[in-house]
Amino acid sequence: MTLQSFINAVNGFIWGPVMLALILGTGLYLMLGLRGLPIRKIGYGFRQLFLGRKGSGDGDISPFNALMTSLSATVGTGNIVGVATAVSIGGPGALFWMWCTALVGMATKYGEAVLAVHYRETDERGRKVGGPMYYIRNGLGPKWAWLGLLFALFGTLAGFGIGNTVQANSVADALRTSFGVPETVSGILMAVLVGLVLLGGIRRIANVAGKLVPFMALLYLLVTMIILVINITAIPEALVLVVKSAISPAAASGGFAGATIMLALRMGVARGIFSNEAGLGSAPIAHAAAETDNPVRQGSIAMLGTFIDTLVICSLTGLVLITTGAWNSGEQGAALTNLAFNSALPYGDHIVSLCLALFAFTTILGWSYYGERCAEYLFGVKVIMPFRVLWVLAVFMGATLKLGLVWSIADTLNGMMAIPNLIGLLLLSPVIFRLTKAYFEKE
Repeated sequence: MTLQSFINAVNGFIWGPVMLALILGTGLYLMLGLRGLPIRKIGYGFRQLFLGRKGSGDGDISPFNALMTSLSATVGTGNIVGVATAVSIGGPGALFWMWCTALVGMATKYGEAVLAVHYRETDERGRKVGGPMYYIRNGLGPKWAWLGLLFALFGTLAGFGIGNTVQANSVADALRTSFGVPETVSGILMAVLVGLVLLGGIRRIANVAGKLVPFMALLYLLVTMIILVINITAIPEALVLVVKSAISPAAASGGFAGATIMLALRMGVARGIFSNEAGLGSAPIAHAAAETDNPVRQGSIAMLGTFIDTLVICSLTGLVLITTGAWNSGEQGAALTNLAFNSALPYGDHIVSLCLALFAFTTILGWSYYGERCAEYLFGVKVIMPFRVLWVLAVFMGATLKLGLVWSIADTLNGMMAIPNLIGLLLLSPVIFRLTKAYFEKE
């Protein structure tokens, strides 16, 4: 058995039905335990987000910038390439299951942030640090510390894959394909820009994310809304097709081979989780640094990340693919999204490439913070500078090298992060419920 086939077999299990059911089941359990609070309190979350632009209480960055930092890592290639892959293989029904995944994922993201702030610590530099490794150790006690170590190890390694090299490779490929920029030039430029941001630590990362993420999200929303307005008469039919394909098999059509309900569900759930990262344990690392006086308040802001990422951005991508008729063309991935945009707008593929480059670049910034915190948990603050140097070098390597095997290994490590995190979430769920009840009774 070759290494590639072994990794593929491992991925088949890690991202198979058992793991997807565990992630969905954890989200559903938390949603029921919270009595649907993430859905009932979504308006409250948005009010807290805009009231908390400056923050109050201990922390290093504003609650708004904490969300933007987590979104910088979350809104990425999954929103463009991942949705296209889900719809081209699973049919329009995959979009419906992405919505369902996001709804329960809001509860997961809420719980992760509540625990991250509640159990966070202050490191030797005076910075607030937190995340699954801390809430596992501090919440479950020393006998569970090994589980926190596993999460930190997987998080450090996964960062160099899914959060760095594969993103740099996506940027370089997009810029070469649409604008003719050589990979070496893209690699040097990205490495320099990332290095300049990392020198300023979390505050500079958060400030850059606080400005760049809203800009790139609004740019993408504007372009997709223009396409949907052009095809406005096709939207009702598209929505009917999404729901119908989710509850009954989708017939073969054009270049689309057809899909069972199970295939639509599996593709929708897998790509939904890949896009919004609910359950992986990455986002709470950013929310732990927020200037907040209550973990529940930050949790109500954190859950908006899943809403914005999947229910807004991914939905718009999916509807563009379906209303333009590109979804059953036989194309897949970025080529499918390019086809959809080109059919409605001049230079549509250039717009997709620009958005893909922005999304992937901000993911590199967001994941640099996740990986650095995981490495600090393992080796202490002395590892921070060597980690940043390695991170910048990896950006250049990712842009200039072929990464076939790295993509597969990155998927494996990303999935393995979820296992310790989900165990911690389930065992500490009574703490989430207790803190939530106490906060809203006081409110």
